[in-house]
Amino acid sequence: MSGERSSDAGVVEIAPRSGVAFRLAKGQQLTVIDPEGVQVADLLAYSADDVREVISNGRTFDYEETIALTVGHRLWSNRSNVMLEIVADDVGRHDFLLTPCSEATFRHFYPEHPVHRGCFGNLAEALAPFGVEPDMIPTALNLFMNVPVEPDGRLRVDPPTSRAGNRIVLRAAMDLVIGLTACSAYASNGGRFKPIHYTIG
Repeated sequence: MSGERSSDAGVVEIAPRSGVAFRLAKGQQLTVIDPEGVQVADLLAYSADDVREVISNGRTFDYEETIALTVGHRLWSNRSNVMLEIVADDVGRHDFLLTPCSEATFRHFYPEHPVHRGCFGNLAEALAPFGVEPDMIPTALNLFMNVPVEPDGRLRVDPPTSRAGNRIVLRAAMDLVIGLTACSAYASNGGRFKPIHYTIG
């Protein structure tokens, strides 16, 4: 399912609870925008030359020495190569701990709601034409997602702190295939689902 719609200004809209995939060339900048506020976007990156090379939260936390990623931090691959650098960030609050929501997520956390394929299913469909199989989908960088870590190690999922028009800008350090969603999970988005916008420049 294509959740993409372009505007004359070069802004592409990802419809609520959908996802897209596209190429991003080395040196290009990807701007991800929360147009209405309080909406998460799951981001994945694969090497365009070999999609077995993929963004890694573990390598990123190790080399950047933080889980609080923002301007100046780089996002690393499973092969210890830099994939993206964060060059601007209005929010400064993102999550790289929790995996994309899926049908199993909805059965586990939202039994009172209809099962949805979630970001995992949306990413799997969008990335399939690039040779990415479902088992190749790792933990995503959950842009704008607000996951506080308690002193005892427990995690909470609170509504994003992003406001209408807030954005993050990432520069590609290699030729990439990007997967991007407008997240489908209730808790991640304050209980309401909204679009995500992006531009490439």
